[in-house]
Formats: sequence, C-alpha cells, structure tokens
Amino acid sequence: MSMTPRILVAGCLLLKALVLVGPAAGQDPVAVEPPPSTAPPERPDRHPDLVRLSPAEDVWVDRQRRLVVVGGEIALDRGVIEVLACPRRSKEHEAIVATDASARLVHAALLAIGLEPGAPVSFDPAYAPARGPVVKVRLRWKDAGGDQRELAAQEVIRNTRTGRQLDADWVFAGSVFWRDPSDGQEYYQADGGDLICVSNFPTATLDLPIESSQANDALLFEVFAERVPPRGTAVELVLSAAEEAAQPTTRQ
Repeated sequence: MSMTPRILVAGCLLLKALVLVGPAAGQDPVAVEPPPSTAPPERPDRHPDLVRLSPAEDVWVDRQRRLVVVGGEIALDRGVIEVLACPRRSKEHEAIVATDASARLVHAALLAIGLEPGAPVSFDPAYAPARGPVVKVRLRWKDAGGDQRELAAQEVIRNTRTGRQLDADWVFAGSVFWRDPSDGQEYYQADGGDLICVSNFPTATLDLPIESSQANDALLFEVFAERVPPRGTAVELVLSAAEEAAQPTTRQ
C-alpha cells in the first residue's frame, strides 16, 4: 500500500526530529550529513539544557517533560488577529507573536515529544473542526524591570463579541503539504503564516476546534492589549502535551 504525501512528509519530519533530539532508549543512532555551507548563521543558544533542533532557528525540545520552546517577539500589541503566532516575514500584521522558527520545524518538535497530528479544519461539504491532540500554549517574557512573566496564551486573546479571554485549547492539526509540479519541491503550508491560529485555516499547524471565521469583517478575536507586552518584546512560546482530548464545539 502506498503512503499519502502527508504521511510520507510527516515521517520525514519525525526522522529529522529523532536525528536531532536523539533516538529513544534501545534504538541505534542515525547518521547525519553535515549541514551545507549555505546554512543560515547560528543564533545564540539560550537553553543549553534542552535539545535545540537547529542552530539557525529558536526551537528547543524537552522530551522528558514533553514540551517545546519556541523563540520570537511581539508583533502586535493591539488589534484584531487571525493567528497567535506566525513565522517571521509572513503574517506579522495579524499575529501577536512572530517566531524565529519555521512552522515545519515546530511540527517536527511536536512529533519529537510524541504527538501525532490529527486533521485540519474542513469546510466542504460542511464545517468540520480541526482535530488532534491538545497542545497547551503559554507565553513568557521579561518585563521592563527584568522580572519573568508568564501567562496562558488564552489570557492574551480576547473575544470581540463577549469581551472575555479565549476559552478553548489548540489542537495539533498538522497543516498540509504541497508539491510544486514544476520542480517537485515540497512545501509545508503553515510556513506561509499559519503556525498557531485563532481563525480556522486548513493550513494551520495548531488550530482551535471551534468555528472561527477568517473573513476580515467577522474576525472573532483580538489582542488583549492590557495583558500583552509592547511590540518588539522578546518572548517565548512554551508548547506542551496535554493529557485530555479536545472537545470540538461549533462556536466560541
């Protein structure tokens, strides 16, 4: 039986994660080719106690505690949003956090802590919410006085209709892969900006299992401005595996 492109590429991402993080107990190590000379410059390693998945991107894995740390900075501190987090140079105009990491590598990190993607949202023939394992998301940073601050990501997102903070967890939907027929190049669609979404996108890595429009005149969420640090503040997203399964609902 042949594998679908989604399964095949997900397997490649898992292999990459296992190569970088290391094999599980009892498994043989995997040989890795040296990086090409055109690799991006290395970034400082802020978490030498964790396993970093790329010297050029800010993604760290703690397999024992089943968490992933992703570095970035505040892109928006007010206004309506479609995503909580996007890779840099993608959707910063509608995201709270711009990450110094690709969505593809974050996907690999989630595989490395034992999570398997479910399926993205579908609108045809009818709305079907994103599904997958629940991922808890927290935001941490240092304030102007140098003190460490940390909030659940839901606390920095406000429902535009109710005025209350977001009351739903994200699920690991897993985005989709597309192969360019002209050159055979494989693309991970969430790298276009849909890393952690609050509006439903079939390309989301993490999405909400609730109905949330992406239409500009019907956006359901905005920045909880009183709780978010100023634009440009260095932040980290902490993604962790949750034990409970998400319960899909139709509306927030």
